[in-house]
Amino acid sequence: MAVPKRKHSKARRDKRRSNVWKLQAPALAKCSNCGELKAPHRVCKNCGMYKGREVIKVEA
Repeated sequence: MAVPKRKHSKARRDKRRSNVWKLQAPALAKCSNCGELKAPHRVCKNCGMYKGREVIKVEA
């Protein structure tokens, strides 16, 4: 069985355990047309606009 030759410090151990497992919240941007929150660089699901022009026709 593998056994470490030297003890790892508490700081080194804690650095390893710190941020690896945390999930990040998804990035959201406001739609310039309707103000709804949407994913950046994606068509707005609420109004169908992208970069100031209508890409998808949304039924109201």
